[in-house]
Amino acid sequence: MLLFGEQHDDATGHRLEDSLLQQLYARFGKHLLLSMEMFERDVQPVLDEYLKDIISEKNFRSEARAWDNYADYRPLIERAKDHHIPVIAANAPARYVNLVARKGLTALYRLDRSARQWIGPLPIDTLSGPYAQKFLEAMGGHVMPGMHLYESQNLWDATMAYSIKKALKRHRRATVLQLNGRFHSDDHTGLAERLRRLRRPLLTISCFRAEDFDQPSWDTYKTLADFVILTRAAAEPSHRP
Repeated sequence: MLLFGEQHDDATGHRLEDSLLQQLYARFGKHLLLSMEMFERDVQPVLDEYLKDIISEKNFRSEARAWDNYADYRPLIERAKDHHIPVIAANAPARYVNLVARKGLTALYRLDRSARQWIGPLPIDTLSGPYAQKFLEAMGGHVMPGMHLYESQNLWDATMAYSIKKALKRHRRATVLQLNGRFHSDDHTGLAERLRRLRRPLLTISCFRAEDFDQPSWDTYKTLADFVILTRAAAEPSHRP
Protein backbone atom coordinates (compact mmCIF):
# COMPACT_ATOMS: atom_id res chain seq x y z
CA MET A 1 0.00 0.00 0.00
CA LEU A 2 1.11 3.51 -0.78
CA LEU A 3 -0.50 6.48 0.98
CA PHE A 4 -0.11 9.78 -0.85
CA GLY A 5 -0.74 12.57 1.64
CA GLU A 6 -1.54 15.65 -0.41
CA GLN A 7 -2.20 19.33 0.06
CA HIS A 8 -5.60 19.58 -1.57
CA ASP A 9 -4.92 22.77 -3.53
CA ASP A 10 -1.38 21.89 -4.69
CA ALA A 11 -1.53 21.62 -8.48
CA THR A 12 1.99 20.18 -8.68
CA GLY A 13 1.07 17.47 -6.19
CA HIS A 14 -1.96 16.49 -8.25
CA ARG A 15 0.17 16.11 -11.37
CA LEU A 16 2.54 13.90 -9.40
CA GLU A 17 -0.38 11.73 -8.29
CA ASP A 18 -1.43 11.17 -11.88
CA SER A 19 2.13 10.36 -12.90
CA LEU A 20 2.44 7.93 -10.00
CA LEU A 21 -0.82 6.20 -10.94
CA GLN A 22 0.44 5.81 -14.48
CA GLN A 23 3.74 4.29 -13.31
CA LEU A 24 2.06 1.96 -10.84
CA TYR A 25 -0.29 0.74 -13.55
CA ALA A 26 2.68 0.03 -15.80
CA ARG A 27 4.13 -2.13 -13.03
CA PHE A 28 1.08 -3.80 -11.47
CA GLY A 29 -1.55 -3.67 -14.23
CA LYS A 30 -4.81 -5.31 -13.21
CA HIS A 31 -3.54 -5.74 -9.65
CA LEU A 32 -3.74 -2.01 -8.90
CA LEU A 33 -6.46 -0.25 -6.91
CA LEU A 34 -6.96 3.48 -6.52
CA SER A 35 -8.54 4.56 -3.22
CA MET A 36 -9.68 8.15 -2.68
CA GLU A 37 -10.71 10.27 0.29
CA MET A 38 -12.42 12.54 -2.25
CA PHE A 39 -15.43 10.24 -2.68
CA GLU A 40 -17.74 8.95 0.04
CA ARG A 41 -18.70 5.31 0.40
CA ASP A 42 -22.36 5.75 -0.43
CA VAL A 43 -21.53 7.03 -3.93
CA GLN A 44 -19.57 3.90 -4.86
CA PRO A 45 -22.35 2.67 -7.19
CA VAL A 46 -22.34 6.01 -9.01
CA LEU A 47 -18.55 5.94 -9.33
CA ASP A 48 -18.65 2.38 -10.66
CA GLU A 49 -21.31 3.29 -13.21
CA TYR A 50 -19.15 6.08 -14.56
CA LEU A 51 -16.03 3.92 -14.70
CA LYS A 52 -18.04 1.39 -16.73
CA ASP A 53 -19.15 4.20 -19.08
CA ILE A 54 -22.81 3.72 -18.18
CA ILE A 55 -23.62 7.24 -17.01
CA SER A 56 -22.48 10.65 -18.26
CA GLU A 57 -19.71 12.64 -16.66
CA LYS A 58 -22.18 15.40 -15.82
CA ASN A 59 -24.40 13.01 -13.87
CA PHE A 60 -21.39 11.39 -12.26
CA ARG A 61 -19.98 14.66 -10.96
CA SER A 62 -23.36 15.76 -9.62
CA GLU A 63 -24.51 12.51 -8.04
CA ALA A 64 -21.09 11.48 -6.73
CA ARG A 65 -20.85 14.87 -4.97
CA ALA A 66 -17.49 15.58 -6.59
CA TRP A 67 -15.32 18.13 -4.80
CA ASP A 68 -15.20 21.70 -6.07
CA ASN A 69 -11.67 21.04 -7.34
CA TYR A 70 -12.66 17.87 -9.18
CA ALA A 71 -10.66 19.11 -12.17
CA ASP A 72 -7.54 18.22 -10.15
CA TYR A 73 -8.66 14.60 -9.79
CA ARG A 74 -10.29 14.16 -13.17
CA PRO A 75 -7.07 12.94 -14.88
CA LEU A 76 -6.82 10.09 -12.36
CA ILE A 77 -10.46 9.09 -12.75
CA GLU A 78 -10.18 9.17 -16.54
CA ARG A 79 -6.99 7.11 -16.42
CA ALA A 80 -8.69 4.60 -14.14
CA LYS A 81 -11.65 4.48 -16.54
CA ASP A 82 -9.45 3.94 -19.58
CA HIS A 83 -7.40 1.18 -17.95
CA HIS A 84 -10.17 -0.47 -15.90
CA ILE A 85 -8.51 0.33 -12.58
CA PRO A 86 -11.00 -0.12 -9.71
CA VAL A 87 -11.52 3.05 -7.69
CA ILE A 88 -12.54 2.90 -4.03
CA ALA A 89 -14.81 5.64 -2.72
CA ALA A 90 -13.21 5.43 0.70
CA ASN A 91 -14.54 8.25 2.84
CA ALA A 92 -17.35 8.35 5.37
CA PRO A 93 -20.40 10.35 4.23
CA ALA A 94 -20.08 13.95 5.40
CA ARG A 95 -23.48 13.81 7.10
CA TYR A 96 -22.23 11.13 9.50
CA VAL A 97 -18.92 12.90 10.14
CA ASN A 98 -20.97 15.98 11.00
CA LEU A 99 -23.23 13.89 13.25
CA VAL A 100 -20.23 12.69 15.25
CA ALA A 101 -18.74 16.18 15.42
CA ARG A 102 -22.00 17.37 17.00
CA LYS A 103 -23.03 14.42 19.16
CA GLY A 104 -20.11 12.01 19.41
CA LEU A 105 -19.43 8.49 18.19
CA THR A 106 -22.25 7.00 20.25
CA ALA A 107 -24.73 8.81 17.97
CA LEU A 108 -23.80 6.36 15.20
CA TYR A 109 -25.75 3.63 17.01
CA ARG A 110 -28.92 5.53 16.11
CA LEU A 111 -28.35 4.73 12.43
CA ASP A 112 -30.15 1.76 10.96
CA ARG A 113 -28.30 -1.15 9.42
CA SER A 114 -28.61 0.14 5.86
CA ALA A 115 -26.94 3.42 6.89
CA ARG A 116 -24.18 1.77 8.88
CA GLN A 117 -22.87 0.01 5.78
CA TRP A 118 -21.37 3.34 4.71
CA ILE A 119 -19.06 3.72 7.74
CA GLY A 120 -16.47 1.58 9.48
CA PRO A 121 -17.72 -1.14 11.84
CA LEU A 122 -18.87 -0.01 15.27
CA PRO A 123 -17.48 0.65 17.76
CA ILE A 124 -15.05 3.14 16.24
CA ASP A 125 -11.96 3.39 18.42
CA THR A 126 -10.44 6.79 19.16
CA LEU A 127 -6.67 6.86 18.70
CA SER A 128 -4.64 8.26 21.57
CA GLY A 129 -1.00 9.29 21.65
CA PRO A 130 0.76 11.15 18.81
CA TYR A 131 -2.32 11.52 16.59
CA ALA A 132 -4.38 13.06 19.38
CA GLN A 133 -1.50 15.38 20.19
CA LYS A 134 -1.13 16.38 16.54
CA PHE A 135 -4.85 17.13 16.33
CA LEU A 136 -4.67 19.23 19.48
CA GLU A 137 -1.77 21.25 18.08
CA ALA A 138 -3.57 21.72 14.76
CA MET A 139 -6.49 23.21 16.68
CA GLY A 140 -4.05 25.69 18.20
CA GLY A 141 -4.64 24.91 21.86
CA HIS A 142 -3.53 22.99 24.91
CA VAL A 143 -6.98 21.61 25.66
CA MET A 144 -8.98 19.49 23.21
CA PRO A 145 -11.70 21.80 21.74
CA GLY A 146 -14.51 19.32 22.24
CA MET A 147 -13.81 15.60 22.08
CA HIS A 148 -16.54 15.08 19.50
CA LEU A 149 -14.53 16.92 16.86
CA TYR A 150 -11.61 14.54 17.34
CA GLU A 151 -13.98 11.59 17.32
CA SER A 152 -15.26 12.72 13.91
CA GLN A 153 -11.67 12.73 12.65
CA ASN A 154 -11.35 9.13 13.82
CA LEU A 155 -14.56 8.14 12.03
CA TRP A 156 -13.06 9.59 8.85
CA ASP A 157 -9.85 7.56 9.20
CA ALA A 158 -11.49 4.36 10.42
CA THR A 159 -13.91 4.37 7.48
CA MET A 160 -11.14 4.88 4.92
CA ALA A 161 -9.13 2.05 6.49
CA TYR A 162 -12.21 -0.20 6.45
CA SER A 163 -12.89 0.62 2.80
CA ILE A 164 -9.37 -0.42 1.86
CA LYS A 165 -9.56 -3.56 4.00
CA LYS A 166 -12.79 -4.64 2.29
CA ALA A 167 -11.33 -4.01 -1.16
CA LEU A 168 -8.25 -6.07 -0.35
CA LYS A 169 -10.45 -9.01 0.62
CA ARG A 170 -11.82 -8.96 -2.94
CA HIS A 171 -8.46 -8.23 -4.57
CA ARG A 172 -5.96 -10.09 -2.39
CA ARG A 173 -2.97 -9.54 -4.69
CA ALA A 174 -3.66 -5.86 -5.24
CA THR A 175 -1.42 -2.89 -4.60
CA VAL A 176 -3.36 0.13 -3.31
CA LEU A 177 -2.64 3.77 -4.04
CA GLN A 178 -4.56 5.80 -1.46
CA LEU A 179 -5.02 9.56 -1.87
CA ASN A 180 -5.84 11.68 1.18
CA GLY A 181 -5.12 14.98 2.83
CA ARG A 182 -1.71 14.67 4.41
CA PHE A 183 -2.93 15.26 7.97
CA HIS A 184 -4.52 11.80 7.81
CA SER A 185 -1.20 10.04 7.27
CA ASP A 186 1.65 12.42 8.18
CA ASP A 187 3.93 11.26 11.01
CA HIS A 188 2.68 7.72 10.25
CA THR A 189 -0.41 8.40 12.38
CA GLY A 190 -4.16 8.40 11.78
CA LEU A 191 -5.04 6.42 8.67
CA ALA A 192 -1.48 5.11 8.38
CA GLU A 193 -1.62 3.86 11.96
CA ARG A 194 -4.88 2.03 11.28
CA LEU A 195 -3.69 0.48 8.03
CA ARG A 196 -0.60 -0.95 9.70
CA ARG A 197 -2.97 -3.28 11.53
CA LEU A 198 -3.54 -5.07 8.21
CA ARG A 199 0.09 -6.24 8.36
CA ARG A 200 0.76 -5.46 4.72
CA PRO A 201 3.72 -3.47 3.39
CA LEU A 202 2.92 0.22 3.75
CA LEU A 203 4.72 3.34 2.54
CA THR A 204 3.69 6.95 3.02
CA ILE A 205 4.27 10.12 1.01
CA SER A 206 3.81 13.67 2.27
CA CYS A 207 3.59 16.24 -0.52
CA PHE A 208 3.04 19.95 0.07
CA ARG A 209 4.05 23.48 -0.87
CA ALA A 210 6.98 24.65 1.25
CA GLU A 211 7.99 28.22 2.00
CA ASP A 212 11.59 27.04 2.42
CA PHE A 213 11.59 25.18 -0.91
CA ASP A 214 15.03 26.54 -1.91
CA GLN A 215 16.65 25.65 1.42
CA PRO A 216 14.42 23.01 3.05
CA SER A 217 14.44 22.29 6.78
CA TRP A 218 14.85 18.56 6.27
CA ASP A 219 15.36 17.95 9.98
CA THR A 220 11.80 19.22 10.45
CA TYR A 221 10.31 17.30 7.52
CA LYS A 222 12.13 13.98 7.56
CA THR A 223 9.83 12.27 10.07
CA LEU A 224 6.62 13.17 8.24
CA ALA A 225 6.61 10.19 5.89
CA ASP A 226 8.75 7.62 4.13
CA PHE A 227 8.99 10.03 1.20
CA VAL A 228 8.64 13.80 1.50
CA ILE A 229 7.99 15.87 -1.63
CA LEU A 230 8.21 19.64 -1.46
CA THR A 231 6.70 21.87 -4.12
CA ARG A 232 7.34 25.56 -4.65
CA ALA A 233 5.14 27.72 -2.43
CA ALA A 234 4.95 30.46 -5.05
CA ALA A 235 3.15 28.14 -7.45
CA GLU A 236 -0.46 29.07 -8.16
CA PRO A 237 -2.93 26.97 -6.11
CA SER A 238 -5.04 24.59 -8.14
CA HIS A 239 -8.18 26.09 -6.64
CA ARG A 240 -9.20 28.55 -3.99
CA PRO A 241 -11.60 27.17 -1.33
